[in-house]
Amino acid sequence: MKSPYFLYERYPALESCKDDIEKAAQALKETFKNGGTIYCCGNGGSAADCEHIVGELMKGFLKKRPLSGEEKERLAVFGEEGEFLAGRLQGAIPAVSLVNSVGLGTAFANDVAPELIFAQQIYGLGKIGDVMIAISTSGNSKNVIYAILAAKAKGVKVVGLTGEGGGRMAPLCDVAIKAPSNSTPEIQEYHLPIYHYLCQLLEKENFAE
Repeated sequence: MKSPYFLYERYPALESCKDDIEKAAQALKETFKNGGTIYCCGNGGSAADCEHIVGELMKGFLKKRPLSGEEKERLAVFGEEGEFLAGRLQGAIPAVSLVNSVGLGTAFANDVAPELIFAQQIYGLGKIGDVMIAISTSGNSKNVIYAILAAKAKGVKVVGLTGEGGGRMAPLCDVAIKAPSNSTPEIQEYHLPIYHYLCQLLEKENFAE
């Protein structure tokens, strides 16, 4: 059976990391099935990728994800406003971007240590059964590495998105997807179809047409 996003047909170079992509997909599926949350962290373009991933997970991506009859009934008790909600809210895959907590991030950077802005958040929020997607094209971003260590201490699985070399973070991750390039722009170009594929797999498996 072809993948829903035809990932490997469209990007043959990604065959080199297919096993790790599929392992990451399985980890994310298990997290959603068990009621966990997906967290994302990264810097610069990778921070934008974090926001992109959360956007695809928390609302309809390629499907509308309508609420179930039972969910609509629970909202219907609120009258006209409940009907409005029931007709427009969508099923969501719980996901949080750690890059957009401006108040906490700036406070912690100023008062404690700027390289721990992601680590503090995942240490405070993460629990066993969750997954953190850690993105660093070099694999050596200090704040991402500290977040990985904090996540591991809390029993949170880590899926890494990095480049061909893997950097320091690759051996720290439960699964490290190493895009086949050492060029930052090219690595980022590979990351996008990889996480689109993962988001689509989650949606396809958990929401009806």
